[in-house]
Amino acid sequence: MFRALLPILLCLLSAPLASAQKVYRGTSSYTSDIVCNIKDGKVYKGTSSYTADVLVRFDGTHLYRGNSSYSSDIIMTWRDGKIYRGRSSYQSDVLATWRDGKMYDGTSSYQSDILFTYRGNKVYRKNDTYQSSILLTTSSQIHPLLLYWLLR
Repeated sequence: MFRALLPILLCLLSAPLASAQKVYRGTSSYTSDIVCNIKDGKVYKGTSSYTADVLVRFDGTHLYRGNSSYSSDIIMTWRDGKIYRGRSSYQSDVLATWRDGKMYDGTSSYQSDILFTYRGNKVYRKNDTYQSSILLTTSSQIHPLLLYWLLR
């Protein structure tokens, strides 16, 4: 009887992660290597789906500390392919610029200032696209601001 219930129990336990985007360490796809999971704009620690384990919340424009929605808890702002510090929109507060699948430091467009490359659900170190340069693997496309936050 227990053998018949085991597959059902395993499905029920993994159900919260079934619709979540997952971020894995390196090239892994093992559950034990999940760095975080993203569901409904909330980034949860590891495989958790508990409200207490929300690291940040992203509404498409602003990244908030924890599960907050208060403007005082804005960590970063996304606007026109640029990531700004806090709620700022000043050029001097640009942390990074997203262009053609690459994240550049500040407002730079120099190849030497590439922080990471995101291609085919793989995040590569700098401008490398070698298997050995994979920092993270995602289960589906993830917003560049969230990747920047994870890798900062």
